[in-house]
Amino acid sequence: MHIEFRHLRTIKAIHDTGGLARAAEQLHITQSALSHQIKGIEDQAGVELFVRRSKPLKLSAAGMRMLATAETILPQVAALEAEFSGLIQGSAGRLHIAIECHACFEWLFPVLEQFRKAWPEVDVDIRPGLAFDALPALRKEEVDLVVSSDPEDLPETDFTPLFDYEPVFVASSAHPLAQKDVIEAEDFQGETLITYPVERARLDVFSELLTPAGIEPGSVRQVELTAVILLLVASNRGVAVLPDWVVSQVRYNSDYVTRPLTKTGITKRLYAATRSDDTQRPYMAHLIRLAKQEAVKLQRR
Repeated sequence: MHIEFRHLRTIKAIHDTGGLARAAEQLHITQSALSHQIKGIEDQAGVELFVRRSKPLKLSAAGMRMLATAETILPQVAALEAEFSGLIQGSAGRLHIAIECHACFEWLFPVLEQFRKAWPEVDVDIRPGLAFDALPALRKEEVDLVVSSDPEDLPETDFTPLFDYEPVFVASSAHPLAQKDVIEAEDFQGETLITYPVERARLDVFSELLTPAGIEPGSVRQVELTAVILLLVASNRGVAVLPDWVVSQVRYNSDYVTRPLTKTGITKRLYAATRSDDTQRPYMAHLIRLAKQEAVKLQRR
């Protein structure tokens, strides 16, 4: 037996309208074509789908079973067609994001709050890219966007600049290093360095300053939350290096000081890595614009 979607639509139309003429009109076919279609279905099934000579036309037990199937399947097909239409028009899709920047959660959440209101049909999810290899996952289509400060020359992958930031030294105003105007690599010797729970290669303080200088801090204490890092620093339990936009409010807090790293300072750039085919999708382009705008707000605080 070969059942097609049109057969299911036919059964439902006849049930809903109560007659062949009105069902044929609803389906935009002739009544003769509709009768022929019904006969073909019944011949294949070997059962009658309608109670003959009933007014209005009623479904038989077999017809009711087919109607139940139609009422289950047809809405699913309609939803799938609507989803595909949204994908073609660029109003729907999937946006799974991996973040290689631990501090970026605080910056990204306001961006996603604006995004979800503009693109309610886009499925958004966030995965901490620190827990897996985010860029290979992007190429495998396991994620759709990676926030990273380490661009690579990868085929069919775009790295769109988001914003520049400066890693800065943060210490208690009572700490001896608070008296210095600039912090150098050797100043970290003997200090307790408080960092996010991230491998050293992904921490700016190590990759940009300590490792090239061959300097090792006295100890490293890993803390998950930015607020807790600042709490510990204010209590003079250690020092930290954080992005300038994360600690913008610290500049006006008497419990802390922020200082540049090295006389020339250190500048880093965050990128949105996307598959080249996806970069110009309307919702992807909009998210990247929102991300840039939110970064400007943060840096102005």
